[in-house]
Amino acid sequence: MLKEPISITALSSISSLGDGTEEVWNSYFDKNHHFTKTEVGKQHVWASSLSEEIKKAIETLRQSDPKYNDLDDTVLFAIYVSRKVIKKAGWKSGSNFGVNIGSSRGATSLFEKYHQEFLEQGKTSTLASPTTTLGNISSWVAHDLKSKGPEISHSITCSTALHGLLNAVAWIQSGLTDQFLVGGSEAPLTPFTIAQMQALKIYSREMDAYPCKAMDLEKNQNTMVLGEAAGLACLEKGIKTDALALVAGIGYATEPLEHSVSISTDAQCFQDSMKMALKSAGLNQVDAIVMHAPGTIKGDLTEFNAIKKVFGTNVPFLTTNKWKVGHTFGASGLLSLELAVLMLQHQHYIPTPFYQNKGEQNKVETVLVNAVGFGGNAVTILLKSTK
Repeated sequence: MLKEPISITALSSISSLGDGTEEVWNSYFDKNHHFTKTEVGKQHVWASSLSEEIKKAIETLRQSDPKYNDLDDTVLFAIYVSRKVIKKAGWKSGSNFGVNIGSSRGATSLFEKYHQEFLEQGKTSTLASPTTTLGNISSWVAHDLKSKGPEISHSITCSTALHGLLNAVAWIQSGLTDQFLVGGSEAPLTPFTIAQMQALKIYSREMDAYPCKAMDLEKNQNTMVLGEAAGLACLEKGIKTDALALVAGIGYATEPLEHSVSISTDAQCFQDSMKMALKSAGLNQVDAIVMHAPGTIKGDLTEFNAIKKVFGTNVPFLTTNKWKVGHTFGASGLLSLELAVLMLQHQHYIPTPFYQNKGEQNKVETVLVNAVGFGGNAVTILLKSTK
């Protein structure tokens, strides 16, 4: 149970949807996906890539400090977004806020680079180990912002970003800090990462108008598409006058698995996490749910079944952004949170091309955000409007 609401005072992200919340919100109103056929290794696959403009900004950041030349893109993405988001929140560099930024895969580009170097030369460079540790992201962001609070990095696969938010809530409620920077960063468009998803037979081979059919509950093949992104949020204790939305409830759950990459038919972990989030907020109904919905047959359907189990005939408005931006692994939960906050702020429901909602409420006052990763680690965050 939350002792008191926690305010989200700033959000920022980079993805194929754009750079920052205004551009991202506008992207939700075009009817097109944001995927391109991208050369990854020796093949062309659907991918959700950053724009050339954002890539140039990241490269400028890389060249701005000699220490940044050898950092992985996951770290640079996070540094770039973190500078923008704390400015929006009005936090000063050098102040006492915590940092918890995670990643599912971590330094994929550098891992593959250094491993290839080892295969070819039988040795690798001095920086191979320090630049590929998962702790790189939060520690380098904290270094760049000169923050004085705790620094935490973790990987809980695709629910990483929302687990970061859970950690922040615990720290804030403990009284050890009043502010936390949370989120996720992922740069998975590498040959080995793509090959792993193809080996699981979940990567999209679609050739029609929609490469990723997230929330198409009648599709007959898996359609997951990977994307690169980073998303961060500033959390503050209590109800702030400038809050974008309030964290009103939190839920989390795991379940015993029969297979390491699947969850039960009715996603018991999601049922439990949604019920916990609703209970901690003292609610039994919400206006909308931003689903995890990765675009796989089982992933989409099991979450939908869980929602029906929890809400019965009163299923809320359902949506997702993965049909448009793809699955950004450790950053995906924060991009979903961003969509939820934007719907609350703008009082506008964002549908998908595939699922037909029964109807929309007049107002968007409460939104659930779901995420889950390999191993059945589900997280649900309940957001409330400040209006």
